[in-house]
Amino acid sequence: MTEARGKARPSQHTADDLQRPGVAAALLLAVVTALGLHTVVSAPALREAAETELARVIADEDRDVCGQFGLRSGTTSFAACSRELASVRRKQSERDQAAAAGIL
Repeated sequence: MTEARGKARPSQHTADDLQRPGVAAALLLAVVTALGLHTVVSAPALREAAETELARVIADEDRDVCGQFGLRSGTTSFAACSRELASVRRKQSERDQAAAAGIL
């Protein structure tokens, strides 16, 4: 008889055992929803910050490169140098995109 008591009984789920997966799924859904909302709300601000930073980096590069040739910011020569650098960046971007697409 002691052997029968030592054996495992067939699985008996309590109501609490059955609710745990539902609570876990609801919690996971709430976290995913919160992250999704945060992404949607913060995406425009992040994009604007990235664009502002890129414009600052490009202006710094223009100042550095054009300055090496003695061209000061605000002059016609500096503006021409800046336009040429923009053209070089655009062409490099096109080459990078073509390489990524497997064309090059």
